[in-house]
Amino acid sequence: MKKKPEVTAQTKQNIIDAFWSLYCEKRIEKITVKEITLKAGYNRGTFYEYFTDIYDVLEQIEESLIPTLDELPPISIGNENMGIPIDMFMKLYEKNSKYYSVLLGDNGDPAFASKLKNSTKPILKQAFAEKYEVNQVEFDFILEYVLSVMVGIMSYWFRHDKAMTAEDLIALMQDLMENGVMEHLSK
Repeated sequence: MKKKPEVTAQTKQNIIDAFWSLYCEKRIEKITVKEITLKAGYNRGTFYEYFTDIYDVLEQIEESLIPTLDELPPISIGNENMGIPIDMFMKLYEKNSKYYSVLLGDNGDPAFASKLKNSTKPILKQAFAEKYEVNQVEFDFILEYVLSVMVGIMSYWFRHDKAMTAEDLIALMQDLMENGVMEHLSK
């Protein structure tokens, strides 16, 4: 007898939710399949119908959070002051904040930040290549720098309960990218 797709999807989601609640409390190497299945209300066999191990659960969560090139909005570099589209990253971060704040936090997955940055680099490269003649090696370093800063500052913002408005944070980031830290501090 075949299982109903909606029941199968709900079972998988229940296991993911149980894993996630444990992952929010402790590091992945401290989580067991037994804990997950006990929390979700299933047996070990059910777990293994959907996942190969605990790391597979995390991998599937992360894969669902990494935007594909099709999901990212097109970027156009219209004016000379336009830099990296910070608001695009802010919307993406806020949409997935439940997960991003943990995955990019102190106890999260160190590889997730790289996956996130690498997913957005191609669209940024394309947008800037259409407007500017850039040295690709240098541009790779620039993108890594900017994306690392953006991921870091948004993680910090979430960890500190959004101590400033999203609009103020975007304005601060744009000011820092366009004018630099020293210029901003001397205002």
